Amino acid sequence: MRLPRLATASVVASTLLVAGLAGCTSDDGDSGGDGGTIVIGADLNNSSTVDAAYGRALQLRIDQVNASGRLGNRKLELRTQDNRADVPTSLRNISTFADDPSVAAVVLGSCDPCAVGAPKTINDKKIPTIALAASDEVAQPAAERPYVFKLGPNSADSAAAMIAELRRLQVPNAAILHTDDYYGRGADQALEAELTKAGIPLTGTRSVKPAATDITQAVGTLIDAKPAALLVATGPEQAALAAKNAKSAGFTGRVYFDAAAASDMFIPNDAAAATNNATMVFTQILAIDDVIATTPAKAARKQWFRDYISRYGGYSGVASFAADAVDLIAAAVARVGGNREQIRTIVETSQVDGLSGPIRLTPANHSGLMPQALTLLVARAGRWRLAS
Repeated sequence: MRLPRLATASVVASTLLVAGLAGCTSDDGDSGGDGGTIVIGADLNNSSTVDAAYGRALQLRIDQVNASGRLGNRKLELRTQDNRADVPTSLRNISTFADDPSVAAVVLGSCDPCAVGAPKTINDKKIPTIALAASDEVAQPAAERPYVFKLGPNSADSAAAMIAELRRLQVPNAAILHTDDYYGRGADQALEAELTKAGIPLTGTRSVKPAATDITQAVGTLIDAKPAALLVATGPEQAALAAKNAKSAGFTGRVYFDAAAASDMFIPNDAAAATNNATMVFTQILAIDDVIATTPAKAARKQWFRDYISRYGGYSGVASFAADAVDLIAAAVARVGGNREQIRTIVETSQVDGLSGPIRLTPANHSGLMPQALTLLVARAGRWRLAS
Protein backbone atom coordinates (compact mmCIF):
# COMPACT_ATOMS: atom_id res chain seq x y z
CA MET A 1 0.00 0.00 0.00
CA ARG A 2 1.30 3.46 -0.91
CA LEU A 3 0.42 6.15 1.62
CA PRO A 4 -0.01 9.81 0.75
CA ARG A 5 3.02 11.87 1.72
CA LEU A 6 1.16 13.62 4.54
CA ALA A 7 -0.10 10.35 5.99
CA THR A 8 3.36 8.81 5.89
CA ALA A 9 4.82 11.84 7.64
CA SER A 10 2.21 11.65 10.35
CA VAL A 11 2.96 7.99 10.99
CA VAL A 12 6.64 8.76 11.43
CA ALA A 13 5.85 11.72 13.69
CA SER A 14 3.53 9.72 15.91
CA THR A 15 5.88 6.77 16.23
CA LEU A 16 8.58 9.07 17.54
CA LEU A 17 6.40 9.53 20.59
CA VAL A 18 6.90 5.93 21.65
CA ALA A 19 9.40 5.71 24.49
CA GLY A 20 12.64 4.09 23.49
CA LEU A 21 11.89 3.86 19.78
CA ALA A 22 15.07 5.67 18.94
CA GLY A 23 17.07 3.08 20.87
CA CYS A 24 19.01 0.17 19.46
CA THR A 25 17.36 -2.55 17.41
CA SER A 26 18.81 -5.70 18.88
CA ASP A 27 17.97 -9.02 17.24
CA ASP A 28 18.92 -11.07 20.31
CA GLY A 29 16.42 -13.89 20.61
CA ASP A 30 14.52 -12.59 17.59
CA SER A 31 12.15 -15.30 16.35
CA GLY A 32 11.55 -13.09 13.34
CA GLY A 33 15.18 -13.35 12.31
CA ASP A 34 16.87 -10.73 10.15
CA GLY A 35 13.81 -9.37 8.45
CA GLY A 36 10.77 -11.39 7.54
CA THR A 37 7.20 -11.21 8.81
CA ILE A 38 6.16 -10.85 12.43
CA VAL A 39 2.52 -11.60 13.17
CA ILE A 40 0.10 -9.85 15.53
CA GLY A 41 -2.78 -12.17 16.38
CA ALA A 42 -6.22 -10.67 17.00
CA ASP A 43 -8.97 -12.53 18.87
CA LEU A 44 -12.17 -10.72 17.81
CA ASN A 45 -15.91 -11.29 17.69
CA ASN A 46 -16.88 -11.01 14.03
CA SER A 47 -20.49 -10.13 14.89
CA SER A 48 -19.52 -7.18 17.10
CA THR A 49 -19.56 -3.67 15.64
CA VAL A 50 -16.93 -2.65 18.19
CA ASP A 51 -14.63 -5.50 17.19
CA ALA A 52 -15.20 -4.69 13.51
CA ALA A 53 -13.83 -1.22 14.25
CA TYR A 54 -10.91 -2.76 16.14
CA GLY A 55 -10.12 -5.00 13.19
CA ARG A 56 -10.18 -2.09 10.73
CA ALA A 57 -7.95 0.00 12.96
CA LEU A 58 -5.47 -2.82 13.51
CA GLN A 59 -5.11 -3.37 9.78
CA LEU A 60 -4.78 0.33 8.95
CA ARG A 61 -2.16 0.92 11.62
CA ILE A 62 -0.17 -2.15 10.62
CA ASP A 63 -0.22 -0.95 7.00
CA GLN A 64 1.00 2.47 8.14
CA VAL A 65 3.79 1.02 10.28
CA ASN A 66 4.97 -1.15 7.40
CA ALA A 67 4.87 1.78 4.96
CA SER A 68 6.82 4.01 7.33
CA GLY A 69 9.88 1.74 7.29
CA ARG A 70 10.31 2.01 11.06
CA LEU A 71 10.83 -1.76 11.34
CA GLY A 72 13.63 -1.89 8.78
CA ASN A 73 13.38 -5.05 6.72
CA ARG A 74 10.72 -6.56 8.96
CA LYS A 75 6.99 -6.40 8.28
CA LEU A 76 4.00 -6.81 10.54
CA GLU A 77 1.07 -9.00 9.54
CA LEU A 78 -2.41 -9.14 11.10
CA ARG A 79 -3.98 -12.55 11.64
CA THR A 80 -7.50 -12.69 13.11
CA GLN A 81 -9.63 -15.41 14.64
CA ASP A 82 -13.36 -15.20 15.45
CA ASN A 83 -14.16 -15.92 19.10
CA ARG A 84 -17.97 -15.51 18.71
CA ALA A 85 -17.92 -13.95 22.21
CA ASP A 86 -17.38 -17.48 23.54
CA VAL A 87 -14.75 -17.98 26.24
CA PRO A 88 -13.60 -21.53 25.29
CA THR A 89 -13.33 -20.49 21.63
CA SER A 90 -11.30 -17.45 22.62
CA LEU A 91 -8.95 -19.57 24.71
CA ARG A 92 -8.42 -21.94 21.77
CA ASN A 93 -7.67 -18.98 19.52
CA ILE A 94 -5.12 -17.60 21.99
CA SER A 95 -3.46 -21.02 22.28
CA THR A 96 -3.29 -21.35 18.51
CA PHE A 97 -1.63 -17.95 18.22
CA ALA A 98 0.79 -18.72 21.04
CA ASP A 99 1.82 -22.06 19.52
CA ASP A 100 2.88 -20.30 16.30
CA PRO A 101 6.42 -18.90 16.72
CA SER A 102 5.78 -16.23 14.09
CA VAL A 103 3.17 -14.59 16.37
CA ALA A 104 4.89 -12.00 18.57
CA ALA A 105 1.86 -10.70 20.46
CA VAL A 106 -1.93 -10.96 20.67
CA VAL A 107 -4.65 -8.30 20.78
CA LEU A 108 -7.98 -9.20 22.42
CA GLY A 109 -11.21 -7.49 21.39
CA SER A 110 -14.29 -6.36 23.29
CA CYS A 111 -15.35 -9.68 24.87
CA ASP A 112 -14.96 -9.00 28.60
CA PRO A 113 -15.54 -12.60 29.79
CA CYS A 114 -12.99 -13.77 27.23
CA ALA A 115 -10.33 -11.35 28.42
CA VAL A 116 -11.06 -11.86 32.12
CA GLY A 117 -10.89 -15.63 31.67
CA ALA A 118 -7.71 -15.68 29.63
CA PRO A 119 -4.79 -14.78 31.97
CA LYS A 120 -3.90 -18.36 32.95
CA THR A 121 -3.65 -19.45 29.32
CA ILE A 122 -1.77 -16.29 28.39
CA ASN A 123 0.64 -16.66 31.31
CA ASP A 124 1.21 -20.36 30.68
CA LYS A 125 1.91 -19.67 26.99
CA LYS A 126 3.96 -16.54 27.80
CA ILE A 127 2.44 -14.55 24.95
CA PRO A 128 2.34 -10.74 25.35
CA THR A 129 -1.30 -9.68 25.10
CA ILE A 130 -3.01 -6.30 24.88
CA ALA A 131 -6.71 -6.39 25.71
CA LEU A 132 -9.17 -3.82 24.40
CA ALA A 133 -12.05 -5.11 26.54
CA ALA A 134 -13.61 -2.55 28.87
CA SER A 135 -13.63 -4.26 32.28
CA ASP A 136 -11.06 -3.19 34.85
CA GLU A 137 -10.70 -6.85 35.85
CA VAL A 138 -8.96 -7.56 32.56
CA ALA A 139 -5.66 -6.18 33.88
CA GLN A 140 -6.06 -6.36 37.65
CA PRO A 141 -4.22 -7.39 39.70
CA ALA A 142 -1.17 -6.84 37.52
CA ALA A 143 1.00 -9.23 39.55
CA GLU A 144 -1.25 -12.13 38.47
CA ARG A 145 -1.30 -10.97 34.84
CA PRO A 146 2.34 -10.39 33.86
CA TYR A 147 1.62 -10.87 30.14
CA VAL A 148 -1.73 -9.04 30.00
CA PHE A 149 -2.10 -5.31 29.37
CA LYS A 150 -5.18 -3.18 28.77
CA LEU A 151 -5.82 -0.11 26.64
CA GLY A 152 -9.02 1.83 27.21
CA PRO A 153 -10.73 3.97 29.85
CA ASN A 154 -10.83 2.70 33.42
CA SER A 155 -14.13 2.72 35.33
CA ALA A 156 -12.78 4.77 38.22
CA ASP A 157 -11.38 7.46 35.91
CA SER A 158 -14.57 7.67 33.85
CA ALA A 159 -16.70 7.86 37.00
CA ALA A 160 -14.49 10.54 38.56
CA ALA A 161 -14.74 12.72 35.45
CA MET A 162 -18.51 12.32 35.26
CA ILE A 163 -19.22 13.05 38.93
CA ALA A 164 -16.84 16.02 38.93
CA GLU A 165 -19.09 17.54 36.26
CA LEU A 166 -22.19 16.83 38.36
CA ARG A 167 -20.56 18.61 41.29
CA ARG A 168 -19.61 21.56 39.12
CA LEU A 169 -23.19 21.93 37.95
CA GLN A 170 -24.54 21.27 41.46
CA VAL A 171 -26.77 18.46 40.26
CA PRO A 172 -28.85 17.48 43.32
CA ASN A 173 -29.23 13.73 42.69
CA ALA A 174 -28.76 11.02 40.07
CA ALA A 175 -29.82 7.55 38.95
CA ILE A 176 -27.63 4.85 37.36
CA LEU A 177 -28.39 2.45 34.52
CA HIS A 178 -25.72 -0.16 33.86
CA THR A 179 -25.20 -3.48 32.14
CA ASP A 180 -25.22 -6.64 34.22
CA ASP A 181 -21.73 -7.76 33.24
CA TYR A 182 -18.12 -7.32 34.32
CA TYR A 183 -17.86 -3.80 33.01
CA GLY A 184 -21.30 -2.56 34.03
CA ARG A 185 -21.05 -3.83 37.60
CA GLY A 186 -17.62 -2.27 37.98
CA ALA A 187 -18.83 1.01 36.52
CA ASP A 188 -21.80 1.03 38.89
CA GLN A 189 -19.54 0.51 41.89
CA ALA A 190 -17.22 3.30 40.75
CA LEU A 191 -20.10 5.71 40.12
CA GLU A 192 -21.76 4.98 43.47
CA ALA A 193 -18.44 5.52 45.25
CA GLU A 194 -17.90 8.86 43.51
CA LEU A 195 -21.47 9.98 44.21
CA THR A 196 -21.00 9.17 47.89
CA LYS A 197 -17.75 11.14 48.03
CA ALA A 198 -19.46 14.07 46.31
CA GLY A 199 -22.45 13.96 48.64
CA ILE A 200 -24.86 13.48 45.72
CA PRO A 201 -27.82 11.21 46.60
CA LEU A 202 -28.53 8.17 44.43
CA THR A 203 -32.23 7.90 43.59
CA GLY A 204 -31.95 4.43 42.12
CA THR A 205 -29.90 1.96 40.12
CA ARG A 206 -31.00 -0.65 37.59
CA SER A 207 -29.11 -3.21 35.54
CA VAL A 208 -29.94 -4.59 32.10
CA LYS A 209 -28.67 -7.62 30.25
CA PRO A 210 -25.87 -6.65 27.83
CA ALA A 211 -27.82 -7.94 24.82
CA ALA A 212 -31.21 -6.57 25.85
CA THR A 213 -33.02 -4.65 23.11
CA ASP A 214 -35.93 -3.50 25.29
CA ILE A 215 -34.86 -1.58 28.38
CA THR A 216 -38.01 0.52 28.70
CA GLN A 217 -38.98 -0.88 32.11
CA ALA A 218 -35.56 -0.32 33.67
CA VAL A 219 -35.33 3.25 32.38
CA GLY A 220 -38.93 3.98 33.36
CA THR A 221 -38.37 2.77 36.91
CA LEU A 222 -35.36 5.09 37.26
CA ILE A 223 -37.20 8.06 35.73
CA ASP A 224 -40.17 7.55 38.05
CA ALA A 225 -37.93 8.59 40.95
CA LYS A 226 -37.42 11.96 39.21
CA PRO A 227 -33.61 12.10 39.24
CA ALA A 228 -31.90 15.28 38.04
CA ALA A 229 -29.39 13.20 36.07
CA LEU A 230 -29.41 9.78 34.43
CA LEU A 231 -25.97 8.14 34.39
CA VAL A 232 -25.65 5.42 31.75
CA ALA A 233 -22.90 2.78 31.83
CA THR A 234 -23.75 0.55 28.87
CA GLY A 235 -22.59 -0.09 25.33
CA PRO A 236 -23.45 2.37 22.55
CA GLU A 237 -26.67 0.73 21.34
CA GLN A 238 -28.18 0.53 24.81
CA ALA A 239 -27.01 4.05 25.65
CA ALA A 240 -28.94 5.35 22.63
CA LEU A 241 -31.97 3.29 23.70
CA ALA A 242 -31.75 4.70 27.22
CA ALA A 243 -31.74 8.26 25.90
CA LYS A 244 -34.73 7.57 23.64
CA ASN A 245 -36.65 5.81 26.42
CA ALA A 246 -35.94 8.64 28.85
CA LYS A 247 -37.14 11.25 26.38
CA SER A 248 -40.28 9.27 25.66
CA ALA A 249 -40.95 9.07 29.41
CA GLY A 250 -40.79 12.85 29.65
CA PHE A 251 -37.41 13.03 31.37
CA THR A 252 -36.09 16.60 31.34
CA GLY A 253 -32.94 16.10 33.40
CA ARG A 254 -29.37 15.64 32.23
CA VAL A 255 -28.14 12.46 30.52
CA TYR A 256 -24.55 11.28 30.98
CA PHE A 257 -22.82 8.40 29.19
CA ASP A 258 -19.65 6.79 30.45
CA ALA A 259 -16.85 5.82 28.07
CA ALA A 260 -18.36 2.44 27.12
CA ALA A 261 -21.07 4.26 25.14
CA ALA A 262 -18.60 5.66 22.61
CA SER A 263 -19.10 4.56 19.02
CA ASP A 264 -19.13 6.44 15.72
CA MET A 265 -18.54 10.17 15.43
CA PHE A 266 -22.04 10.59 13.97
CA ILE A 267 -24.97 9.68 16.21
CA PRO A 268 -27.60 7.53 14.41
CA ASN A 269 -30.47 9.61 13.06
CA ASP A 270 -33.07 7.83 15.16
CA ALA A 271 -31.17 8.72 18.35
CA ALA A 272 -29.88 12.20 17.48
CA ALA A 273 -32.82 14.14 18.92
CA ALA A 274 -32.94 12.11 22.14
CA THR A 275 -29.21 12.38 22.76
CA ASN A 276 -28.91 16.08 21.92
CA ASN A 277 -27.02 17.82 24.75
CA ALA A 278 -26.14 14.49 26.37
CA THR A 279 -22.65 14.42 27.88
CA MET A 280 -20.17 11.58 27.43
CA VAL A 281 -16.83 10.89 29.08
CA PHE A 282 -14.31 9.83 26.43
CA THR A 283 -11.07 10.79 24.75
CA GLN A 284 -10.77 13.80 22.45
CA ILE A 285 -10.57 11.66 19.31
CA LEU A 286 -14.34 11.70 18.63
CA ALA A 287 -14.23 15.50 18.56
CA ILE A 288 -10.75 15.91 17.14
CA ASP A 289 -12.03 18.51 14.65
CA ASP A 290 -12.40 20.81 17.66
CA VAL A 291 -8.80 20.26 18.76
CA ILE A 292 -6.01 22.60 17.68
CA ALA A 293 -2.83 20.73 16.76
CA THR A 294 -0.49 22.51 19.17
CA THR A 295 1.72 19.44 19.79
CA PRO A 296 3.07 16.58 17.64
CA ALA A 297 0.78 14.18 19.52
CA LYS A 298 -2.34 16.21 18.69
CA ALA A 299 -1.24 16.53 15.07
CA ALA A 300 -0.77 12.75 14.87
CA ARG A 301 -4.27 12.18 16.31
CA LYS A 302 -5.84 14.50 13.76
CA GLN A 303 -3.99 12.76 10.94
CA TRP A 304 -4.98 9.31 12.22
CA PHE A 305 -8.62 10.48 12.33
CA ARG A 306 -8.40 11.66 8.71
CA ASP A 307 -6.59 8.50 7.55
CA TYR A 308 -9.23 6.24 9.11
CA ILE A 309 -12.07 8.21 7.52
CA SER A 310 -10.28 8.23 4.19
CA ARG A 311 -10.07 4.44 4.16
CA TYR A 312 -13.35 3.49 5.84
CA GLY A 313 -15.69 6.44 5.26
CA GLY A 314 -16.41 7.19 8.92
CA TYR A 315 -14.77 7.09 12.32
CA SER A 316 -15.30 4.85 15.35
CA GLY A 317 -14.18 6.25 18.69
CA VAL A 318 -12.66 2.96 19.82
CA ALA A 319 -10.33 2.72 16.81
CA SER A 320 -7.53 4.64 18.49
CA PHE A 321 -7.15 1.99 21.23
CA ALA A 322 -6.43 -0.70 18.63
CA ALA A 323 -4.01 1.59 16.81
CA ASP A 324 -2.17 2.30 20.07
CA ALA A 325 -1.90 -1.45 20.69
CA VAL A 326 -0.16 -1.83 17.33
CA ASP A 327 2.17 1.07 18.12
CA LEU A 328 3.19 -0.44 21.47
CA ILE A 329 3.92 -3.80 19.88
CA ALA A 330 5.68 -2.25 16.89
CA ALA A 331 7.93 -0.13 19.12
CA ALA A 332 9.04 -3.30 20.89
CA VAL A 333 9.50 -5.23 17.63
CA ALA A 334 11.65 -2.40 16.30
CA ARG A 335 14.06 -3.02 19.18
CA VAL A 336 13.95 -6.78 19.81
CA GLY A 337 12.24 -8.37 16.84
CA GLY A 338 9.83 -11.17 17.75
CA ASN A 339 11.30 -12.04 21.17
CA ARG A 340 8.14 -12.36 23.25
CA GLU A 341 9.71 -12.00 26.68
CA GLN A 342 11.54 -8.83 25.68
CA ILE A 343 8.40 -7.46 23.99
CA ARG A 344 6.51 -8.04 27.25
CA THR A 345 9.20 -6.23 29.24
CA ILE A 346 9.24 -3.24 26.87
CA VAL A 347 5.44 -2.93 26.80
CA GLU A 348 5.32 -3.11 30.60
CA THR A 349 7.41 0.04 30.89
CA SER A 350 6.02 1.95 27.90
CA GLN A 351 5.33 5.68 28.16
CA VAL A 352 3.79 7.22 25.06
CA ASP A 353 1.54 10.08 24.02
CA GLY A 354 -0.67 7.79 22.01
CA LEU A 355 -3.52 8.35 19.60
CA SER A 356 -5.92 7.85 22.51
CA GLY A 357 -3.97 10.10 24.86
CA PRO A 358 -1.17 9.63 27.38
CA ILE A 359 -0.38 5.99 28.10
CA ARG A 360 1.80 4.94 31.03
CA LEU A 361 2.39 1.27 31.80
CA THR A 362 4.33 -0.01 34.82
CA PRO A 363 4.85 -3.39 36.51
CA ALA A 364 2.22 -2.33 39.07
CA ASN A 365 -0.25 -0.90 36.53
CA HIS A 366 -1.08 -2.84 33.37
CA SER A 367 -4.01 -0.59 32.40
CA GLY A 368 -2.14 2.24 30.78
CA LEU A 369 -4.60 4.92 29.62
CA MET A 370 -4.11 7.89 31.93
CA PRO A 371 -7.03 9.81 33.49
CA GLN A 372 -5.79 12.91 31.62
CA ALA A 373 -6.80 11.21 28.36
CA LEU A 374 -10.48 11.58 29.26
CA THR A 375 -12.55 14.66 28.62
CA LEU A 376 -16.22 15.63 28.32
CA LEU A 377 -17.99 15.52 24.98
CA VAL A 378 -21.45 16.90 24.24
CA ALA A 379 -23.86 15.68 21.56
CA ARG A 380 -24.82 18.52 19.27
CA ALA A 381 -26.73 18.18 15.99
CA GLY A 382 -25.92 14.49 15.67
CA ARG A 383 -22.19 14.77 16.40
CA TRP A 384 -19.95 14.66 19.44
CA ARG A 385 -18.19 17.93 20.25
CA LEU A 386 -15.82 19.06 22.99
CA ALA A 387 -17.84 20.26 25.96
CA SER A 388 -15.76 23.42 26.30
